[in-house]
Amino acid sequence: MPNMTGAQALIQSLVREGVEVVFGLPGVQIMEAYNAFYDQPGIRLITVRHEQSAGYMADGYARTTGRVGVALVVPGPGALNAAAAIGTAFAASSPVLLVSGQIDSNSLGQRKGALHEVNDQLDVFKPITKWNARTTKPEEIPRLVHMAVQHTLDGRPRPVEIEIPFDVLPASADMELLEREGTVKQAPDPAKVKQAAELLARAERPLIWAGGGCREADITTELADLAEALNAPVITTPEGKGAIAENHPLSLGTFYYGHGPAYYSLPQADVILAIGSRMNMNPRTPWSLHSGQTVIQIDADPEELGRNVEPQVGMVADAKQGVNELLAELGGSTKASQWNNGEMVEIRRQAAEDLRRLAPLQVEIIETMREELADDAIMVAGTTEVAYWGHLAFPVLKPRSYLTSSYFATLGYAFPTALGAKVGNPNRQVVATIGDGGFMYASSELSTAVQEGINVVTLVFNNGLLGASRADQMNRYQGRTIGTELHNPDFAQLAQVYGALGLKLDDRRELGPALHDALRANSAGGSVIIEMGGN
Repeated sequence: MPNMTGAQALIQSLVREGVEVVFGLPGVQIMEAYNAFYDQPGIRLITVRHEQSAGYMADGYARTTGRVGVALVVPGPGALNAAAAIGTAFAASSPVLLVSGQIDSNSLGQRKGALHEVNDQLDVFKPITKWNARTTKPEEIPRLVHMAVQHTLDGRPRPVEIEIPFDVLPASADMELLEREGTVKQAPDPAKVKQAAELLARAERPLIWAGGGCREADITTELADLAEALNAPVITTPEGKGAIAENHPLSLGTFYYGHGPAYYSLPQADVILAIGSRMNMNPRTPWSLHSGQTVIQIDADPEELGRNVEPQVGMVADAKQGVNELLAELGGSTKASQWNNGEMVEIRRQAAEDLRRLAPLQVEIIETMREELADDAIMVAGTTEVAYWGHLAFPVLKPRSYLTSSYFATLGYAFPTALGAKVGNPNRQVVATIGDGGFMYASSELSTAVQEGINVVTLVFNNGLLGASRADQMNRYQGRTIGTELHNPDFAQLAQVYGALGLKLDDRRELGPALHDALRANSAGGSVIIEMGGN
């Protein structure tokens, strides 16, 4: 067994687990780890300007590649800064590993005021991680890293956090370095598969509800095969966009907050197959579900079965294995459902007409973006009006191409998350839509983008307001506006100051040519900010 320091064991263990990129911000308790990176050129170390961005970049990298995204921070303020990003990764079922330093192991639990001390820091992360742990022995580091990666990817992907004290990183020990293992995925109960297949084979109007679990299980092909076998339309959640290409004849699009094609199709379904979704239909509406409908739910997380809707058949299984077993059980025994192509075309037409009536300007912007972007372009939808309507109006054609902050609805996440997505997908276009309030959370990461050559296009919608909160004041508080106005810089000039390209549009009709030019500049090696009025 080789003798090495804890820091060397940490970095070599990450290498053995297949980690190629680490997003971090140095500080005293993790400098030994940074020193160990010096001898590991195989890992790309990207230094960010805020620990929250390290977490978001790791998340964007993870969700668009399916690989573990790693963030490295100091304890206390560094870890707490990263917590919002880890919460987002938890909400979005993203495989992120947060490596946090710690104070000296002899000072743990003493509350003596050690630098960056947070008593019981592990407890801070328990509600927003799948698993977390700390070691105080250098020889335990390889197993700690190995277990962390396994927990991140096994079953339902979710973030994990590990902590290594200041004095443990430079300490030497004989190390047993571990090899990477395959992930463990839950196989479905054959009896449940048979029961579900019988219900689907008899269904007159089956409908598939695809959530974010379909993304993480990479079931684009299998989902399309199942939909075709059943002649069942597919509705996705925003997290599930890309689970089936939205130009597929059986794709009806996305359900979001009471809008979309579900309004017309869900009440007609007699059997609903929900895959990888918690089925939170908020707000609840009379047309969402009714007592005469049969629900089949497949989820890798047993805690999600029946959380929001009680299924007649609840199947704990990896989505890919569950769908493949269903296909095998169904064989050729399905009958043609009562859905017909003309009916589904009409549902899509009516839903699109509704969107254009409700949000004509936003839909025009979204359609312009879709026209300019490649089929496999990655869209990171921020917490802004255009992005909200984009959940419904932006057709996603390839898997792992659309990111939201899920139910965490994290203001400011989109720009750094897009940077992480681009690091993981250097040959794909990456575009973020973000409001002026959200962009200012991480605008300093323009320096990271320029320094590291991370070339994304970011559309910043500048209306000088925290738009959602201002709308709340106008609608629910009789126009009593306070605390929602913003003083902003010229975002195009700000981009230029950092060394990026900044474009400022006077009219939304300029967006198409500007986006075309931005993507061309992007491919030539430049990050671009496009500033537009509105929200």
